[in-house]
Amino acid sequence: MKKQMIPAIILLILSVVIILGSQTFLSPCVHEDGSFGPCHWARQTLLGSGCVLGIMAAFALCVEHARLGIYLGALPVCALGILTPGTLIDLCRMSTMRCRMVMQPAMIILFSAALLCALIGVLLNARKRS
Repeated sequence: MKKQMIPAIILLILSVVIILGSQTFLSPCVHEDGSFGPCHWARQTLLGSGCVLGIMAAFALCVEHARLGIYLGALPVCALGILTPGTLIDLCRMSTMRCRMVMQPAMIILFSAALLCALIGVLLNARKRS
């Protein structure tokens, strides 16, 4: 296996965890009356960012010549995922709510790890070209 593919594999795994986690074990609180707060929209945005990241990682595995560009494109997607919960989209006001205690830190960690993998992918593929 080429070492330039390792970041793509890790990105794919992280994106699956982001996608599944944002909808299940890392999801924000559910209101008893069936309504939802702003954390619901943060969850939906994180789901979309995870899907985009997963598609990009799958393309990076398949298309060798575009791998550097795909990794460069993954950087702003990861930055969006880091900034979404609590910065771009407000979460519940109480610090004891599930969205603040579970979803926000977990997504920041997962997207930060994905950002690091994308940076490593950029470095490995840029070095290969020169």
